[in-house]
Amino acid sequence: MTPPSGEVRVPTRRTAELILLVFAIAIVFAAEAIVEATRDGRVNRNLIVDSIVPLAAGVVAHLVIRRVAPYADPLLLPIVVLLNGLGLVMIHRLDLGLKQQSDDGTGPNFTGAAAPTQIVWTALGIVLFLLIIWFVRDHRMLARYAYTLALAGMFFLVLPSVLPARFSEVNGARIWIRVAGFSIQPGEFAKILLTIFASAYLVSKRDVLSLAGRRFLGIDFPRGRDFGPLLVVWLICIGVLIRGHDLGTSLMFFGLFVVLLYVATERVGWVVVGLLLFAAGAYIAYQVFSNVQTRVTVWLHVFDYPGGIGYQVSQSLFGLGTGGLFGTGLGGGHPEIVPLPATDFIISSFGEEIGLFGLVALLVIYVLFIARGFAAGLAVRDTFGKLLATGLSFLVALQLFVVVAGVTRLLPETRLTTPFLSYGGSSLLANYVLLALLLRISDAARRPPSPSKHSAPEPAVTPQAIPA
Repeated sequence: MTPPSGEVRVPTRRTAELILLVFAIAIVFAAEAIVEATRDGRVNRNLIVDSIVPLAAGVVAHLVIRRVAPYADPLLLPIVVLLNGLGLVMIHRLDLGLKQQSDDGTGPNFTGAAAPTQIVWTALGIVLFLLIIWFVRDHRMLARYAYTLALAGMFFLVLPSVLPARFSEVNGARIWIRVAGFSIQPGEFAKILLTIFASAYLVSKRDVLSLAGRRFLGIDFPRGRDFGPLLVVWLICIGVLIRGHDLGTSLMFFGLFVVLLYVATERVGWVVVGLLLFAAGAYIAYQVFSNVQTRVTVWLHVFDYPGGIGYQVSQSLFGLGTGGLFGTGLGGGHPEIVPLPATDFIISSFGEEIGLFGLVALLVIYVLFIARGFAAGLAVRDTFGKLLATGLSFLVALQLFVVVAGVTRLLPETRLTTPFLSYGGSSLLANYVLLALLLRISDAARRPPSPSKHSAPEPAVTPQAIPA
């Protein structure tokens, strides 16, 4: 059928998405079968349970995307289904290892499997994803509520720090809300809300931030009344997060704001100022907080404390070394020896059992996800969408870098989780919201303009605003 005159026909590529989904689910199915065969010598009903979840999640999400966002990027959803599914497989495999340790008397008592809980969180994440992508039909509408969303994000950050420690503190960090056995980390949602606010604010102030201001030491600074609101929000975020001893998330917010400022203004001076502020903040944090001093000590002298404060990182390094190039095989290693193997150190769990080659392949999948997010930001026609897609993609990139650097001792460990892979409901829910927003932006980027609309389209951003 020939399209009407003047209309540009763009392929939706939903069939490609469906084929990639089938391929991703087949990988998850094979990984779970290998774990079961290695641990029990046979496959059991867990193979069906752990495989049906990514299958159902992927198919339902695909059908909804086909209906409400037909031009969305066809790679993002299959990548997330693959990562989420592999995370479920590894969490189940760690449950088996921890239970065996408990039965043998070589480890702590096994209090309950984490995989069923993660399956529930996955289902909730898909529901939240569907709600976001169904009701947010135009990502630009979020810019109208920028300050409201900023207040909500600030509330999420402040709440754990003002609650009593018994309701908010876990492992020395007051970043949780714990009630009746249920816990959630509101900061995971705050980072997305504040990304929306920062993107909307920088769109409205981009010209002023780029052109007006005073020059000091060769760097152009904006006027205080223009940069003030964003600076106040940043200072409050940093103060609240330091109050909660969650310096990893503080690094996330700081890096996000610096990158968005650079992308919006194309001023290298912001990067220089950001690095100087980061160095000053890191020095002050090291002098003030004992937990930061402990992490730096472990980072510099991990093998001096193999049975004490350095036990977790040293066991992670031993596990990666044991895995070598090709790994011990899924189910064939002992990643459960590392404390918190399903959350902070799930990367080392994969590294031990799939080896360097498998871990690099896993990281390449993440790089592909991040690259497609940046590509959506470059292709979309409105400035807000460009900044929002850039910010969301950078959040995933920075978090992944910090996690892998901490596990491999390139940087001090920060207790951040690996997106879509680690055990944890708050992180998984927030990342599914992030996925929905990226898909909505990519749909707007690829959707052909409708000739029936008489309103003029929003002018594209000049090349100076968004560097290639």
